[in-house]
Amino acid sequence: MSGSLLAAFAAAAVGISAQQSLVEGPTESKVRVLIYEDLACPDCAAFRQMMDEKLLPSYTARVAFVHRDFPLAKHAWARRAAMAARYFAGIKPELGLAYRRHIMATIPQTTMANFNEHLSQFARENGADPKPALAALDDQRLGALVERDFQDGVARGVSKTPTVFVGGKAFVESFSVEEISQAIDDALAGN
Repeated sequence: MSGSLLAAFAAAAVGISAQQSLVEGPTESKVRVLIYEDLACPDCAAFRQMMDEKLLPSYTARVAFVHRDFPLAKHAWARRAAMAARYFAGIKPELGLAYRRHIMATIPQTTMANFNEHLSQFARENGADPKPALAALDDQRLGALVERDFQDGVARGVSKTPTVFVGGKAFVESFSVEEISQAIDDALAGN
């Protein structure tokens, strides 16, 4: 297979998997937690920590946590981070999740001026070539996927992040683990 054909095949494979929703937990679960997040949002980073420490250990075997991108205009590099996360998820879903965790954990150190440098470093540290990762920031297909998530959120009334839906109930910006756990328990009891 020629180099250009192999590159085209790899790009197509990334494009297909980047279109799919990023899900933690069983994708076939009837109970879904729909998360609209901005990867530059401190409240989203706090929710990510809540997920990692409390929610996923308790529910990951029974509940699908579905990530949707909702980059807010007030966060200069949020859209770029969402596109990068889509790119990494297209390579391997676990890498997309790792990038989401990484970028939210480094919000205080990340700026528009150093974003590309941080992205390249993450790529290198995770065995990915930084050049295609940087090129993904200009990929119109990835931008359209992020915009699709954003417009879906707007249609659902989302205006702040995180906004998390459990069984039709919305949790917006800051909420306790007890509140969201109760909603998940209620949804599980109903199925």
